[in-house]
Amino acid sequence: MPACQTAVFDLDGTLLNTLDDLCISMDHALRANDCPPRSRDEIRSYLGNGMRVLVHLSVPEGSPAELEEAVASAFKEHYAAHCEDHTGPYDGIPELLERLRAEGMRLAVVSNKGDFAVQELIARQFPGAFDAVLGECEERGIRKKPAPDMVEAALERLGATREGLVYIGDSEVDLETAEAVGCPCVICSWGFRSREQLEELGAKTIVDTPDELGRVLLGVNL
Repeated sequence: MPACQTAVFDLDGTLLNTLDDLCISMDHALRANDCPPRSRDEIRSYLGNGMRVLVHLSVPEGSPAELEEAVASAFKEHYAAHCEDHTGPYDGIPELLERLRAEGMRLAVVSNKGDFAVQELIARQFPGAFDAVLGECEERGIRKKPAPDMVEAALERLGATREGLVYIGDSEVDLETAEAVGCPCVICSWGFRSREQLEELGAKTIVDTPDELGRVLLGVNL
């Protein structure tokens, strides 16, 4: 593979450590609706497929749709007000992005988190770092990951093709997304899945630090 020309990143667990705020908001939403709490490890394992899946897995099995809606509403309200209380970039990520941009690489973010939250977080946490940013927007006919639609939409906004494209994430959803797109995938071990889990999922290129990720993107064949 030639040196990466376009890097498309997942957000949660890849660029930003959002776990604490997600856990706190879900705990609030569950307690507000008299549901038993979930552990941090449980919430971590539920992340990656968007808010609706997170809520569905967090409420008791067999819960009525009305309860899921109530928990989702409470979660969204709390998270909107507290999404950056404990959230920030993983160590080394801002420097990595600066390095990639200095090398002329096109950068994008695609996330199954709601589009409004994604746009706000990126604007505040990484101002000017990305050329295209997409959150979940299925109402516009763009299916969420692992369908290829979001990456394809990002490429269209960038005026780029799959040539020289690498997708970067931290979970099975990201592996499946890259496979659907037909591009190499780099998986980060610092996110929401352990290295052991990632190896069991068949990840071929796993990096342990943003510095290592930079070296991969700037020249190592995948």
